[in-house]
Amino acid sequence: MSRSHHPLKAILTKTLAALVLPLAALSPAQAAEHTVDTAFGPVTIEGQPERVVTLYEGALDATLAVDANAVGAVITRGGTDVADYIKSEAGDIRIVGTPGETNIEAVVAARPDLILTSSRTSKEQFELLSRVAPVVVSDVPLFQPDSWIRETRLYASALGREGAGESVIDRVRNRIAEVADLVNETIPADQRDATLVRWMPQGPLVMAEGLFSASILQAVGFDVTDNGLVKEGRPHSEPLSLENLSSMDQTWVFLATLNEDGQKALDSARKSPAFARLEAVEAGRVASVSGQLWTSASGPLAVLAILDDIEVAVRDMNP
Repeated sequence: MSRSHHPLKAILTKTLAALVLPLAALSPAQAAEHTVDTAFGPVTIEGQPERVVTLYEGALDATLAVDANAVGAVITRGGTDVADYIKSEAGDIRIVGTPGETNIEAVVAARPDLILTSSRTSKEQFELLSRVAPVVVSDVPLFQPDSWIRETRLYASALGREGAGESVIDRVRNRIAEVADLVNETIPADQRDATLVRWMPQGPLVMAEGLFSASILQAVGFDVTDNGLVKEGRPHSEPLSLENLSSMDQTWVFLATLNEDGQKALDSARKSPAFARLEAVEAGRVASVSGQLWTSASGPLAVLAILDDIEVAVRDMNP
């Protein structure tokens, strides 16, 4: 979201005055109003929004999952566009910023009738964006196993598509049950310990046990641990050196890279004796996955994509 600089705020205020006012003439007649409870109190939305800007990966995921029309989004972390797993559904969507900074002019140019954003949005940012369109700031706590369900319901309600939200949640729950059955049938209970690692150029980061994708691993039967390397409230550990790789070792390692630089660093690390000595490496239970999906994404479509990856990993390593 936009950083809080007073000169910038003044510029944005002038920009909004020039650009927002003409939008009123472009807005079609709306259906009945509905109100959604958000992090900054009740927000009133007219009818079923037709042009939605999302400033958070999970909001874009939920919007597309309920077949709403997303016209603007932020790039995924470590990338230059929306995440690969969702790109085909998003289509030729307007990019309106990054997860850390929003381009207000791009948001206005997208002519949204609703803006969806994350719980990290500040009150100042909320008030500024509210001059463009109704803004729904998530009030859902992060790093909870049901966070994606609660966010899906919140955004689906804002979009006037509650039924579609419940349908996609049910679809995901059924898929979780399918993959859980596969794990239960093919992996002994004492061999399901796992860790999730994002490999960066500066070294591997062990991801927190409460991370979105870690909760999906747990839901299908894996015992995910960060080995005490992640401080409370943090999404990941400090970078590990190659000499300390054993501290991330489990029976299963799900290994993610965000971009080309991370992949190059991982390819180099794979040649080291320390990497080769890992239990998961010796047993052939290292699953390479997308960091954009596994360590940055959230939402029902992301759950389904992660479940597909888990199924492939289990079947490949337990033919």
